[in-house]
Amino acid sequence: MKKFTTVEDVDNLQSMIKKALEIKANPLAEPTKGNGKTIGLVFLNSSLRTRLSSQIAAQNLGLNVLILNAAQEAWNLEFADGAVMDGGTVEHIKDAIEVLNQYCDIIAVRCFAGMKSKEDDTNESILSQFEKHAKVPVVSLESATRHPLQSFADCITITENWKQDKKPKVVLTWAPHIKPIAHAVGNSFAEWMQNMDVDLVIANPEGYDLDPKFVKDTPVVHNQDDALKDADFIYVKNWSSFDDYAAMPEVEGDWMLSLEKLKLTNDAKVMHCLPVRRNVELSDEVIDSEHSIIYQQTKNRIFSAQTVFSKILNDLK
Repeated sequence: MKKFTTVEDVDNLQSMIKKALEIKANPLAEPTKGNGKTIGLVFLNSSLRTRLSSQIAAQNLGLNVLILNAAQEAWNLEFADGAVMDGGTVEHIKDAIEVLNQYCDIIAVRCFAGMKSKEDDTNESILSQFEKHAKVPVVSLESATRHPLQSFADCITITENWKQDKKPKVVLTWAPHIKPIAHAVGNSFAEWMQNMDVDLVIANPEGYDLDPKFVKDTPVVHNQDDALKDADFIYVKNWSSFDDYAAMPEVEGDWMLSLEKLKLTNDAKVMHCLPVRRNVELSDEVIDSEHSIIYQQTKNRIFSAQTVFSKILNDLK
């Protein structure tokens, strides 16, 4: 594996899931695989699960881990090519990446959507700089439009919880929030589920359809109750409007998932990437119920990252 920023970097998803489950069964099976190699974990935004799971995954493989909280600990970065840097920015991102090239064998970066420019976000204005200037493999720890390590962990979790022969019905449902939220998790989940043997449905209010690039031919339902009928898995996530970028159009009805709504489902398992605003996106009674597999998802973040790092190490000389 040369890089990991999208599901398109995965040759065989089922094989990757199988490898991840093998690693989960014995996470310390390759404790020296990364000896003499260094991974740089670069965070331009806040992180709990991604930072810790990636660090554990790297350590399980014997990698040396460098962590840079760039927003707090580095110089103010300039991202625009050709910028005249006579203002508040001190270091250009291309120079910072060239420095990381000298120190790291793998660069993993987390960079959220700015939610100000639709063009900048959809063109991955930050991640694309890493892909352009890095001379070592690049791993996305979440970008403006995707969160591939989360989605890979979600695939692992669904596989663990589905033992029937028929395809499970998986519903990605929008949830309320107090502020505009980026589309990365929703986009990415849809993209990865389209590569799984599942029946995917997306449920969101009018005005909240995701980017058609990610939705493709997946059915989109604007009535949550209709979408939830006979669901086996429900993935709960907020996102803002894509068409009216970063806006929050008024929503009719109650879209917070509750135990009452779960009665419409096939005793569905409930998923969320975390962090979750309790009793806004999801009720306490759902999060703390036997329906929830949220913390299993969290655990599997270690093994999604470890599988990816292991695959990349296979190709490093």
